[in-house]
Amino acid sequence: MNIPIKFGTDGWRGVIADTFTFENVRYAAQATAEYFKTVEKTERAVFIGFDVRFQSSKFAHAAAEVFAGNGFRVVMMDRPYPTPYVSFEVRRRKFAGGIMITASHNPAIFNGFKVKAHFGGSATPTITAKIEAAVAALYERRQYGGPRSASAIARSLNERPPLQSEIEIIGPEKYYSEHMKSLVDWNRISKSKLKIVVDSMHGCGGYILENLLAGTSCTVRTIRGDPDPLFGGINPEPMMPQLEPLAGVVRHSGSDIGLATDGLGIVDETGRYVNTLQTLSLLLLHVYRNKGWRGSVARTYSQSLMIPRIGAKLGLELYERPIGFKNIAELMLEHDILIGGEESGGIGLSRHLPERDGIFINLLFLDLLAATGKSCSQLIREMWDEFGEFHYDRRDLHIPIEAGQSVVDRLKTDPPPAFAGRRIQGIGTLDGVKVFLENDSWILFRQSGTEPLLRVYCEAPTEGAMKEIMAAGLKFVEQFTSAGVS
Repeated sequence: MNIPIKFGTDGWRGVIADTFTFENVRYAAQATAEYFKTVEKTERAVFIGFDVRFQSSKFAHAAAEVFAGNGFRVVMMDRPYPTPYVSFEVRRRKFAGGIMITASHNPAIFNGFKVKAHFGGSATPTITAKIEAAVAALYERRQYGGPRSASAIARSLNERPPLQSEIEIIGPEKYYSEHMKSLVDWNRISKSKLKIVVDSMHGCGGYILENLLAGTSCTVRTIRGDPDPLFGGINPEPMMPQLEPLAGVVRHSGSDIGLATDGLGIVDETGRYVNTLQTLSLLLLHVYRNKGWRGSVARTYSQSLMIPRIGAKLGLELYERPIGFKNIAELMLEHDILIGGEESGGIGLSRHLPERDGIFINLLFLDLLAATGKSCSQLIREMWDEFGEFHYDRRDLHIPIEAGQSVVDRLKTDPPPAFAGRRIQGIGTLDGVKVFLENDSWILFRQSGTEPLLRVYCEAPTEGAMKEIMAAGLKFVEQFTSAGVS
């Protein structure tokens, strides 16, 4: 039986009108409702949000009707709003859980269904496994003569159909912004006179940061702030080359910093992209040295060697996990994580939420600039002077799944002796295959299990070395696909 609903690193995603349909959303909602019924010491209620993608609000409403039909109180946003807001409200309200209709940084043809657990973060793998099992049971029931639609299944399992009055539609409230302000030095930021450009990339971030900083001494300009289901024709992932417009505006306006949402992307005062490995490292130093916070540090497998170096000097316990912020979030449920992050922009702190939050991390970066009075490029140079210089790149190769998996398998069993003239010193397989090279360099190959995408990550002490190693890695991949790499 082919079941289209599979939860990946952060929820279920699919192409709109192919696998991501109203029918499948209802199945996912019914299965999730069955799990939420088992959550103890919470209100039998669910909080639902959605992004700017095509039909997201209607997909969210379809899910809301299923939850209402299962006897849940349903609270739903009246507008597109960032995912962390849903997580925050679930925890604040002590609800059984939440749903966010979004496909994050995937292309515009995708949409997705994210489950937020009662603790205020993404559902753990244990939770999503239970939901997937419930989905399978629903499909099996349909296959063997049960109700043909998810709506019919929801009605057959409950005593009454959903009532519109059971779906409460609300706008954003003050609690989320007040909580974020309490975690930074808001007075110092307010007086900093920072000149800021915000790039919302036509997503949920909208004008939130600009409105939040209204009335302060900061000058804020938002670009691409209006919602667009096509995201202006780009993939809505806040990294280069998608952030070239932000970089251009920062340079031409003489601004101090460029901040991108949804997710997290930063451009320094020269218009140079500050990758998320550098961002996590800078913020680790900030929260430890400037704010005096303590705790452990967590990084995913594609994060920088800078993190263990800083952690060792500061005497911090370090955790390393497979790629996907959900693995960091799971740690936060058991440990006090000072800060943790992945390379794709997911950074979080236990004292905020067990959830990545681009709006909050952008505020925390402004807190760093206000606290030090230094430019972003100056902070990076000082960090390199103390801990060593590192440069990073990532390439997303659109090749068949079988070809990508062949690359990973070959490197595990029969790796070459060197990449770009640098000897291999070890092979790691925590997630994909990570090739450790001499002179503090590495290259990681990771094949997606659900789409034809091989990601290649690389880090080295100089930009030249990084480019050479990446080029060697791409050349290695070419032998496994007749079409080349793109």
